[in-house]
Amino acid sequence: MKISLKLIGLFLGPILFGIGLTFQNSEYLNPTAWQVLAVAAWMVIWWVTEAAPMAVTALLPIILFPALGVFTLKAATAPYASTIIFLFMGGFLLALGLEEHGLHKRIALGLIKLTGTSANGIILGFMLATAFLSMWISNTATTIMMLPIALSVIQLVKHDSLNEKGFTNFALALMLGIAYAANIGGLATIIGTPPNVVFVGYAEKLLHIEIGFANWMMVGVPVSAILLTITYILLTQVLHKNKLGKMSNAEELITKELEDLGQWKKEEKIVAVIFGLTAFMWIFKAPLNNLIGFVMLNDTVTAMIGGITMFIVPINIKEKKQLLHWKATERLPWGILLLFGGGMTLAKAMEHAGLVDIIAEVIAQNQLSTLLIFLILIAVMLFMTELMSNVALATIFIPIVIAIAEGANINPLLLSIPVAMAASCAFMMPISTPPNAIVFSSGHIKISQMVRVGIWLNILSVLVLLGAAFTLVEWAFG
Repeated sequence: MKISLKLIGLFLGPILFGIGLTFQNSEYLNPTAWQVLAVAAWMVIWWVTEAAPMAVTALLPIILFPALGVFTLKAATAPYASTIIFLFMGGFLLALGLEEHGLHKRIALGLIKLTGTSANGIILGFMLATAFLSMWISNTATTIMMLPIALSVIQLVKHDSLNEKGFTNFALALMLGIAYAANIGGLATIIGTPPNVVFVGYAEKLLHIEIGFANWMMVGVPVSAILLTITYILLTQVLHKNKLGKMSNAEELITKELEDLGQWKKEEKIVAVIFGLTAFMWIFKAPLNNLIGFVMLNDTVTAMIGGITMFIVPINIKEKKQLLHWKATERLPWGILLLFGGGMTLAKAMEHAGLVDIIAEVIAQNQLSTLLIFLILIAVMLFMTELMSNVALATIFIPIVIAIAEGANINPLLLSIPVAMAASCAFMMPISTPPNAIVFSSGHIKISQMVRVGIWLNILSVLVLLGAAFTLVEWAFG
């Protein structure tokens, strides 16, 4: 009988927890440190093997830390309601508003039409549209929306094309371009991808630093733009040239899709205004607070203003119809919010037990060059995320990176921001991210083809993030 990895993990987690507790009276670490490590071992094993849903694993600290006396119940549950959790919730609610009324599809089609209808122009349009939407809404939802439109374009090109190799390269580049752009676009904003939010939560808990939305974009937008440009060039000019030129049928399809959406509806306009005002407040919160005369706006408050507004603005007073109804929140990924809470509770416990200081001291004793530390940690995060959930990996790895930076006397933000971004740069395997899996299901991509492009992108991403650490991150956070 074949024993599954999940089943092994289900029992291995509690076993390692029990083993860890047997060391709590040893001379090497204090008892609290061993208790925290025991809980961490249980959680990491369950996260890696997916023995239980990740959000369920994230609830273990609520039971275990009070039982062990590490925290009171109140202290153990506090991180589950941190400001970062509500920042992401507000972002999710804004995204629901976009999706509920189809505004995301109109934005996508409009961007695709702007880039022209040559084969490479279509690929560029899909990549730009996907990346832009992924800045604000789930990369999974973005990819699911873009895929059927892209498949329709591919069918038209297949019908018209006499160049079989060119068509194959076009289809492959389009599919990979959508998946990669969905991953890359999320780097641009705090709410774009879960690892960003995980990092911001840790920065607040461990470093007592609030990362502003605008500050993040000063790094995230350029990094995202550079990686998107590299990806487009690699796909269309280096690895998969198509030489198909202009295609009028594709233009007709995009135009028809836009026509089917009809004129801008009232609710679309209202959602666009709310979304635009929220983004404006995120980016310009400092001057707006100065204008008000006191600090009222921060990223979390702004996100919640935008999210709540979606529920209270009426689009039909007689029918008592609002932009969003509570039923729409069934699509809100509540599990991700719990996962953040569990990760931050674990990080808080590591700090409380002195484990962060111990890691820092160990690293300080090893005289590695700063450049080598950056290179190793960025590469480790990026290649490990090919094999496991980027959220779980970021939750586990980022506190360690912060401790390493402090031990090596490096500004923790300069090291941990590019490492956090690396968690979203998984390009090699279909299992690495939902966008990769979604486009792989189209049948236009072989695993070997994804690996061939992905390995180059992974290497180039490491170099881009390494360069960003000493330039953009230094400029924005140094």
